[in-house]
Amino acid sequence: MRIGRILPPLLAVLFLVAAPSTRTQAPDAAAKNAQQARAALDAMVKALGGDAWLNLKNTMREGHVAGFFHGQPDVGTTETWEYHQWPDHDRIDLTKHRDVVDFFEGQKGWEVTYRGKKELPKDQVEEYLRRRDHSIENAIKVWLKDPKTILVYEGQHLAERHLAEQVTLISPENESVTILMDEQTHLPLRRVFEWRDPEYHDKDTDVEEYDDYHTVDGLATPFTISRMKNDEQVRQYYVSKVVYNQTLPDDFWDVDAASRRIKK
Repeated sequence: MRIGRILPPLLAVLFLVAAPSTRTQAPDAAAKNAQQARAALDAMVKALGGDAWLNLKNTMREGHVAGFFHGQPDVGTTETWEYHQWPDHDRIDLTKHRDVVDFFEGQKGWEVTYRGKKELPKDQVEEYLRRRDHSIENAIKVWLKDPKTILVYEGQHLAERHLAEQVTLISPENESVTILMDEQTHLPLRRVFEWRDPEYHDKDTDVEEYDDYHTVDGLATPFTISRMKNDEQVRQYYVSKVVYNQTLPDDFWDVDAASRRIKK
């Protein structure tokens, strides 16, 4: 069971709300804090591309992925083509020949190779879906629209040697996502969330960092994406090409169709 993160600034706000001596001032303070948080998120969305970003149909990222073990890079990189179609369709084509394909559709995941298709291991699917559920896209398009979501503005912090504004969103299910945005460009620099490991019951931290932004079709796009788990780097994605809103084949999301193609 995942447990969201309640941060000290939020606890301070809630304490003020509960204190009788500040009964009149506290709601105003909490509302002002939430307004600051929303303003920062609105500026981020505008910097990313505004309505064009909010209404993206699909995204394709081509590049190379480097894996890490205990913070040290593995030998070599893997060519990837990653496709995302809002809200819950993801496809990852791997290797130069694109003969290994992972699908994540809804709450299920499959891998397709020359041997055919098979369901991905449960823990791998859960990890992928956890990151998708806590993505910046999901936080903005789903969480932010829910009036029960709590917004906490946490002031200025350093992220990737940049001064950044930090905002945490806490969903009605008590899940949280923290986003750090460059103070000058308003572009996201880092996304952080925590969850409770179901086996060992300790808290794990997942961090994504975004760098080397380019403008593609009017949308600010990071070409370097790094992921850390518990402060250890586990993945770095070097993007070489991004395509937005392309027309995909009718059977593009059909796992069986991909299986038939690769087995030939």
